[in-house]
Amino acid sequence: MISVSALTVSRGDRVLFSQLSFTLASGEALALTGANGSGKTSLLRALAGFIRPDAGTVAFADVEPAGARANHIHWLGHLDGLKTGRRAREELAFQAQWSGATVDGIAAAVDVLALEPLLDLEVRKLSAGQRRRLAFARLIAAPRPIWLLDEPFAPLDARWRAALGLLMQAHLDKGGGLVAAVHDPLPLPARTLDIGTGR
Repeated sequence: MISVSALTVSRGDRVLFSQLSFTLASGEALALTGANGSGKTSLLRALAGFIRPDAGTVAFADVEPAGARANHIHWLGHLDGLKTGRRAREELAFQAQWSGATVDGIAAAVDVLALEPLLDLEVRKLSAGQRRRLAFARLIAAPRPIWLLDEPFAPLDARWRAALGLLMQAHLDKGGGLVAAVHDPLPLPARTLDIGTGR
């Protein structure tokens, strides 16, 4: 699904990692590990096309990178990217429809993530875990084959970590793939790529 070759990424004058190569296959989860500052988020951002690497290539199977990034990737950053002044219902509709979701897809995400009691609340009034579930909903509402996740479980309790782990496994079982920056192990089988120690 993704092929990375000899990738080098810097932040300012410091090289985060260099000559990094790996592949992601259909049905596979890849857990990015390493110390804070080692470049896990920067690698995800390079895969998503948000930053340009200093050297190397990122290729996607059977599609040009621009097309893959527009239509085949879901990005869930460390920050949820939600508008706090909107009601949860409005924010979910905006985010999911922008990603190509149908009304039925949104309804399925609301059901799976138990969001119905939250929909009439302003996003600012939701807990960090509730906001994470709301942000995750677009991945369910508008299925795309590649998920790029930055610390996806950070604000979640044990129940919702397990539940989202099951949703991730279901995504893989359907032939999807995911790359996740993590400090704790993913609750599903995953290959590990250690980015480094950071500085």
